This record gives sequence, C-alpha cells and structure tokens, in this order.
Amino acid sequence: MPIFTADERERLRDELVSAAQADLNLWGAAHTGSAASSQLDRWSDIDLALCLKPAAAHEQVVAEWTDRLYQHHGAVAHVDVMRGTTLFRVFLLKNTLQVDVAFWRAEDFGATGPNFRLIFMREGGEQNPPLPAPPPNPRALIGMAWLYALHVRSSLARGRTLQAEYMLSGMRNQVGELTCLRCGVIAQQGRGLDDLPVSERETAATCIPRSLEPSELKRAFQNTMQGLLGEIRHADRELESTLSGPLKDIAG
Repeated sequence: MPIFTADERERLRDELVSAAQADLNLWGAAHTGSAASSQLDRWSDIDLALCLKPAAAHEQVVAEWTDRLYQHHGAVAHVDVMRGTTLFRVFLLKNTLQVDVAFWRAEDFGATGPNFRLIFMREGGEQNPPLPAPPPNPRALIGMAWLYALHVRSSLARGRTLQAEYMLSGMRNQVGELTCLRCGVIAQQGRGLDDLPVSERETAATCIPRSLEPSELKRAFQNTMQGLLGEIRHADRELESTLSGPLKDIAG
C-alpha cells in the first residue's frame, strides 16, 4: 500500500498549481494524465504540464521547480524523459507519490492526446491545436516481436533461462500491444490489457511462464508465437505470407 493518501495528493496538486500561477516565467499550465479525465483514482499520480514563455531561461525554470520538489515536497529522486523537445521530469517523493512535471516550449504546448485540461493561459500565450500522438505502428511491433523471438530461441538453446524469460517478456509485450490495437483499447505500456475481452485475457495468460524450467519457457514461447502469428494475420496479410514459415520454425 502506498504511504500517500488521495487527500495528500490533491493538496499537493493544488500547491503546485498555485506555484505555477505565481511563476511569471510560465505562460500557462495544464493537467494531464488521469486528472484530466475521468480515470482519477486512489493510485493516480500527479501530471502537470508547464508552458514556458519564449524569453524564459529553460534551465533556470527547471532548476527552480526541481528545487521546489526537493526542498518543500519531499522528493528523493527524479528521472528525465525527453519526448521531442519536451522534458518530463519524473519525481519520486518520500511518501511514494509520483509527480511528473513537463516543461514545454511555447510553440509546442498543447494536447497530444485526450488527457489534457488547461488550468490557465496568460495574456500573450496560446494553446496550440490538439496534435494527437500517432498510434503504434503494427509493422514496427511485429518487427520487434520477431526480433525478441530470435533471442528467446538462442537463449533457450544456450541454457540461459533468465535471459530467455527477459526476451520472452519483451516479445509478449509487443504481441499484447498488437492485441490491444485490434480490440480498440489503449495499446501503450500495457494500459489496455486489462480492458481486453475475457477470451483475449485468458489467451494472453497462457503466454506467461509459470517457472524458469526450460520446458515451461518453451511452452510459453510457443503460445506467444501463436499469438503473434494470429495478430500478423489480422494486421497484414502480405506480411503473414512471408513470415509465417520462418516464425513457426523459430518457435520449433
């Protein structure tokens, strides 16, 4: 169980919003993630998007917000994720709450998906028209899946069971995203897997090894390959004709 409570999280969210409204280096701010939708629950984190003024010193603003999280809100660590020109600084607080603060250039600031709710925009600032992120590319997912599959095969042949399970997990993730795309649920990061139909979830469960015994890893590998072949058949008939033979040989 997390140490933070939902009330504590919301109090912190209000404090961060107030800090953003007082920060004259910012043109605007928005809620993203679950707080911008109907998905907010007991386990949600805080996602805050900040729009920097063109004249603002980017590094200074990032440093000031970083200091705020560490000095006043109990941050113990952070990690940076870049998406295009936008820095997402992800903080871990002492109470185990995750706080994501995104620093956007003014010319890029705007919704890239449905979970975006503007908090404020100062005079002179402008929210760009929504620019949804492109959906996952089925061919790219298929390509990563067969690449992982090759490494599952070689790891099993070498008796490297931990590596085999690691590669199998990667392969299974690609197949899971393909299934999510086909069923019309969120594909990224496994977020839609639990929203799949019961039959699909049951099939996915057969791809998870119950132990590191080579025979069990082999069973899960073969089931995952069957799942991949089915998704290829649905996504790209032309690709199926060229891949089905080699992929069946890989799984044995």
